[in-house]
Amino acid sequence: MKKTVLKVTAIVLIAASLSSCATLFCGPVGECQRTKPAEGQPARQVRAGALILDIVLFWPSVIVDFATNAIYRPCEKK
Repeated sequence: MKKTVLKVTAIVLIAASLSSCATLFCGPVGECQRTKPAEGQPARQVRAGALILDIVLFWPSVIVDFATNAIYRPCEKK
């Protein structure tokens, strides 16, 4: 019984650490989200909802979202 509880807890912790809201739920990352803005261009906007959920649910997932650039809003189509 004790081993089962330990295994389930480990699986839940690993799954939670690998999940991140923007990466999972906000769709594919576009080219403009991947590239840094040049000097003089406005900074990329962060998806506030995804950032707040990452912090509230499991804060290390913020690192995953920033590493994959999924936390940034897609560029406006012209």
